[in-house]
Amino acid sequence: MEVKVLKDILETNDNIAAANAAKFKENNVAVLNFMSSPGAGKTTLVIKTLEAMKRAGIPLAVIDGDIASSVDADRVAAFGVPAVQINTGGACHLDANMIRNGLDKVDLASIRLLIIENVGNLVCPAEFKLGEHKKVMLLSVTEGDDKPHKYPLMFSEADALVINKIDLIGSTNFDMEGFQKTIREMNPDVEMFIVSCTSGEGLEAWDEWVVKQVRELTG
Repeated sequence: MEVKVLKDILETNDNIAAANAAKFKENNVAVLNFMSSPGAGKTTLVIKTLEAMKRAGIPLAVIDGDIASSVDADRVAAFGVPAVQINTGGACHLDANMIRNGLDKVDLASIRLLIIENVGNLVCPAEFKLGEHKKVMLLSVTEGDDKPHKYPLMFSEADALVINKIDLIGSTNFDMEGFQKTIREMNPDVEMFIVSCTSGEGLEAWDEWVVKQVRELTG
């Protein structure tokens, strides 16, 4: 019974996600779904990305998902970017219906990029499609290099993997070579970026990738 219920939930979600995707296509908007554990630096990466998109002349908006509070959306809005806060009230992920409801507050016609900042969690967000074009996974080196073994779906589903806090790697036992080998075995096509959102190291390549996605997806 539990398996059937979960299947029904995911099928319903997928149908709504498809409708969201159609709406994004109609409005010529590229959509990136940012996922990570809490504290990996997801919001900081969002802010660095929106700064880069402003420099590139790409208008964007952000949907922030959290169990409670509007802290992340407030940080984004402070940079003059439209931000919508979705509080899940306990759910560990955003789903397609939450995004559909949040889109009522987004002027899709005025943007070319929508960033969805998912709830901090390495399990559920990977299971729920939102209608996005690309899934972006963020991992900080301070979390350890064993996470792909513990949470394989998240890493195997990602289109891009941002390895953050490289400036702190000397204070950890993170095995970068071994980690990248594991990722390539799990997800050969994933794009990997080694960055420090604090120092800015590696962000140029990441920014170029985002701009490329927007241009390829929206023309």
